[in-house]
Order: sequence, then C-alpha cells, then structure tokens
Amino acid sequence: MSQDASFVIALDGPAAAGKSSVGLGVARALGLSYFDTGLLYRALTWLALERRVALNDSNGLTALIGELRIQVDSVGRVCRDGVDLTEALHQPNVNEAVSAVSAHAAVREAMRPAQRALIHAPGLVMAGRDIGTVIVPDAPLKIWLNASAEERARRRSAQTGEPYPEVLAAMQLRDRLDASRAVAPMARAQDAIALDTDGLPLEAVIDAIVELARRRGA
Repeated sequence: MSQDASFVIALDGPAAAGKSSVGLGVARALGLSYFDTGLLYRALTWLALERRVALNDSNGLTALIGELRIQVDSVGRVCRDGVDLTEALHQPNVNEAVSAVSAHAAVREAMRPAQRALIHAPGLVMAGRDIGTVIVPDAPLKIWLNASAEERARRRSAQTGEPYPEVLAAMQLRDRLDASRAVAPMARAQDAIALDTDGLPLEAVIDAIVELARRRGA
C-alpha cells in the first residue's frame, strides 16, 4: 500500500517529555506501528563514539548511516546485529553528544528517506522533534508533547540514576541547542495540538491522543 493509505501521528516535543511511553501506548490502542526517530540519531551517535568519529565530522558521520543496521521491536527496544543497545543509547555520553550529531544538515538529509520509508498502512506514530514540521508535514494529526524542564529532568534522573541537578542542567542546555540549531530546529508545528504532561497520568495522555486520532479518521 502507498503512504497515502496510512494514518500518521506526528509526535514531537523535547527530550524526556514522555514521547516513547505515550507513543507506544497510542500505537497499541490504535493498532498502528511506532517509531522514535530520535533512536536513529542516538544509534548514530553511539556508533560514532564507538568508531571515534569526530562529532564535527559531517562526512564521517553521514558515512556511518549505512552501517546502523538497527531494529526496533514493538516495545521500543533497539538491537544491532542481535545485540540490545537500548540502555547504551541513553547513557550520559550519548545524551551529551546527540545534539551535535543531529545538528549536521548532511546527516539529517541522509536520515530523512529512511524515516519516511517507515510509513506504511495502516499507519504509524512517529516521535521526534521535527516530524510535523519536516519529516511528515502533511500528517493528519500533529501533537506537541511537552513538560517542564524540571519534570523531564526528574524522569530522566529516575531512569538513569544520574544526579538530578546535573540532568536538569544538561536538559536545559539540550533544549537550547535543539531549538536554536540552523537545520530542522525543534519547533512546534503551527497546526500541532499542544499537550502538557506535567502531573498527568500516562493513561490520560494516551487516551486524549487516541480520541483525537479517532476523530480524524484513524
């Protein structure tokens, strides 16, 4: 089937806003696939660190894209050549470097066809930072999922065990870098519906998006 037969939910927002948990829940409820495009950039960052490719080497990073060979299962775990990389992709060294890797125009351009190729019937919940603005600007439903930097840092600290003050400082820095980069900056699409997840149970956020999707024909 063509991409035209697919229902795409563009789920954008800053780091640790809950996109993975929410996106997986929405996809299950609607019988759609789910993919977090940030995992592609995290996997590329991890591979660059492993291969010692400089983070400012645009050509070197782009050349690595063909070697990613990652698979993502139905619960969002990432494997490469049979090895589960999920935990490694969320370690501090990757967190600190992924914004620099994803800021390269050549890298983002090379990633775009791979991301769009994921769209197939019956549809896809695609999470990232520029899905509704760059990757699938014609998505029938665009959600901007947000939470305060403090709440997002609390979640990430609980996930990784890092000290909260350090996570908060890194989170605020990454927000500034992602929003100010020249290529595909993190930004809310004009027609995206904003959902703030501070203090909201996961189920409530999922239910709200599922209802919106059904109203639009999912």
